Amino acid sequence: MRQNDVNGHEYVLIIDFGGQYNQLIARRVRECNVYCEVIPYRKITLDMVRELDPKGIIFTGGPQSVYGENAPSVDKGIFELGIPILGICYGSQLMAYLLGGKVQTCTTSEYGKTETFYNKECVLFGSIKALPEKAVSWMSHTDFIAEIPAGFKTVAHTENCPTAAMTNAEKKLYAVQFHPEVNHTEYGLDMLDSFLKNVCGCKGDWTMESYADSAVNTIREKVGDGKVLLALSGGVDSSVLAMLLSKAIGKQLTCIFVDHGLMRKNEGDEVEAAFAGHDINFVRVNAKERFLGKLKGVSDPETKRKIIGEEFIRVFEEEAKKLGRVDFLAQGTIYPDVIESGSGDAAVIKSHHNVGGLPDHVDFKEIIEPLRMLFKDETRRLGQELGLSETLVWRQPFPGPGLAVRIMGEITDDKLTILQDADYIFREEIAKAGLARQIGQYFAVLTQNRSVGVMGDFRTYDYTLALRAVTTTDFMTADFARIPYEVLEVCSARIVNEVSHVNRVVYDITTKPPATIEWE
Repeated sequence: MRQNDVNGHEYVLIIDFGGQYNQLIARRVRECNVYCEVIPYRKITLDMVRELDPKGIIFTGGPQSVYGENAPSVDKGIFELGIPILGICYGSQLMAYLLGGKVQTCTTSEYGKTETFYNKECVLFGSIKALPEKAVSWMSHTDFIAEIPAGFKTVAHTENCPTAAMTNAEKKLYAVQFHPEVNHTEYGLDMLDSFLKNVCGCKGDWTMESYADSAVNTIREKVGDGKVLLALSGGVDSSVLAMLLSKAIGKQLTCIFVDHGLMRKNEGDEVEAAFAGHDINFVRVNAKERFLGKLKGVSDPETKRKIIGEEFIRVFEEEAKKLGRVDFLAQGTIYPDVIESGSGDAAVIKSHHNVGGLPDHVDFKEIIEPLRMLFKDETRRLGQELGLSETLVWRQPFPGPGLAVRIMGEITDDKLTILQDADYIFREEIAKAGLARQIGQYFAVLTQNRSVGVMGDFRTYDYTLALRAVTTTDFMTADFARIPYEVLEVCSARIVNEVSHVNRVVYDITTKPPATIEWE
């Protein structure tokens, strides 16, 4: 029995029904300093819930109708376990449906910001002193709760939704039609915090300090006297992981930096220099020609990722044999990687070389991924907790396949040089403008588009370069950064004048969703 905790920490179970905001719920719960895990509904059984024995359960949203064929559901007995439950959107409808209420299609659907009226006698709302009786919530639904189950009380409504929230306080069952996890819901985080603290009785004992201590102990227990090999790219994730592993097992760790030649300008040398003073086994492998040979003639982005993932593993196996016995391969996989690679019922948006692109067979006992449940901002906080340098903690995110997924079409040495030079200029100007910490991620993309231009008295026919910059806190959603025009103007002028074979620069103003942050 878990006794309501994991490694000594309070534990909340999030049951995933496939909605677009589901992973944000986990992040918000953690912001309340409560540890949680997201498990797809298909994997949940009543016996499992009893075994997990969480302090509370959250049902997430989902795209289907509760009365539809093969609609996602759970065992009705979950409501008889005495565990507090919060249903969100689809989760609220499922709670109503399973307990004898009625769910129907809305006459008028609600999407986006919606004026919502709250009954502050409900603990979810009444504990928030600043919450007015009328505030904005974020709605996204075509069905609604037409009749609440026996024993429930309606505690919020909108103009078109008679049950925007309901509760059976005696059984500690709560349901909200809106999305408290989304920033657009006013006081949404406070509502989640109220459920966790006032209903579930959580004290909020999960912090990066406690996570670091737990992770170190878990790694030591798993690894024992074994040896660990880490793919050190110099990015935030692998650098934080290197520090964590170093603290846990010291010289049992060997970090191999595979320089596949697809790094940003001068980055290979910078990574080596950054770890030169650390007490770790550092090995640099220069494998540019090997990777470019494998990628020759390849244009499809998924194929690129698979090829690069396989080559990474092959290089690791070869280096491992030189080192002697190596028991574990460590990877800096974080939660967004897992989600986008098709965790649970989620659609595969793109595979990541450290999640979906690995061959079935590797010559290691096991792959360990201590950061697998962390979002990017949590990984940075862990890095700070471990004493990692600010330069590495705030290093720009960089995909494992490197510039291979920022060059559209086939990868060539000439294209690499063009993109490295252009990207360097963009990052340099962002830093000069003092915007580096304000933008979540920024980079250049070399497109396959070529267009006519004029330089001096000569006609040109060269590449179009795209600049991408987004603001985000969790990398699950993102908005394009509002970079001042004068900064973009300098970037464009410098790139066109200083980088050969680029005669046009465009700026990507697409949000995530519908786009991803990377282009491929």
